[in-house]
Amino acid sequence: MKILANDGIEESAKIALEAQGFTIETNKIAQEELPHRINEFDVLLVRSATKVTKEIMDAAPNLKLVGRAGVGLDNIDTVYAKEKGVTVVNTPAASSTSVAELVFAHLFSICRLLQYTNREMPENGMAQFNELKKVASAGVELKGKTLGILGFGRIGRETARMAYGLGMKVIAYDPMMSEGTVEITFHPEADIPTISKTIKTISKEDVLKQADFVTLHIPGGQGYVIAAAELAMMKKGAGLINCARGGVVCEADLISALNSGHLAYAGTDVFEKEPPVNGDILKLRNVSLSPHIGASTAEAQKRIGDEMAEQIIHFFNK
Repeated sequence: MKILANDGIEESAKIALEAQGFTIETNKIAQEELPHRINEFDVLLVRSATKVTKEIMDAAPNLKLVGRAGVGLDNIDTVYAKEKGVTVVNTPAASSTSVAELVFAHLFSICRLLQYTNREMPENGMAQFNELKKVASAGVELKGKTLGILGFGRIGRETARMAYGLGMKVIAYDPMMSEGTVEITFHPEADIPTISKTIKTISKEDVLKQADFVTLHIPGGQGYVIAAAELAMMKKGAGLINCARGGVVCEADLISALNSGHLAYAGTDVFEKEPPVNGDILKLRNVSLSPHIGASTAEAQKRIGDEMAEQIIHFFNK
């Protein structure tokens, strides 16, 4: 069986698959070339870069399995894959901790204005140290603040656990869940007993109105989930974090809300187009930025690779 890992694969996963007799190709094939080469392979592994389209699947008579090394499936035509009898798998649990930690990296950055001082101090830190200190002293604490989570799956729940550890209040919305309460469990470490917390799930509108900070953990491919109307619902002085998918937030409307002062902060790991085409989002001093690295930690990538290898082996053994 031949596997094309078109967006790369962890070495531990490659070793595990080769030990089971699979042949792994890791040389990337350009998107436009894939329809001409994909017929050589039985399995296609992708991350977020490669798009698995109808055209590619039609050109792949031997394709049995598509694996997405990550959570979202918006770069895969899953409906057509089902029609073609091609199985699609992903690794939804492997990156939860890494993405949730990045949410708080952005939250800490914007609350203590680190994204501003990290830009200004190398150039102006000696001459304007006291002025920069005055600006950055306007920071706020996360403790006691309300975190609103839109999308309460694995990553949303891991984010909630971390928020509770910081003394935050948590409210959540998920379109697949009824309003009510959800119990989440903190995994015990060593001799520490299991702790459970109950989180209130409410409407999207109420989350936006009540939260001091809103973090998104929703799939892409559904158009803008946050645009001018939703931003207007948020508290004046609130912050928005997007470590989910580019295209779920209207960047132009977000920039307007930040420039007007209605929103005080934003943190974004993803963009409508990547690389970003709207340079204004990159220049605002109250925006914390990262280049789509939510699941890109050494630990998460190893978990993703190992989980994907297990799924492939299981698929062909059953």
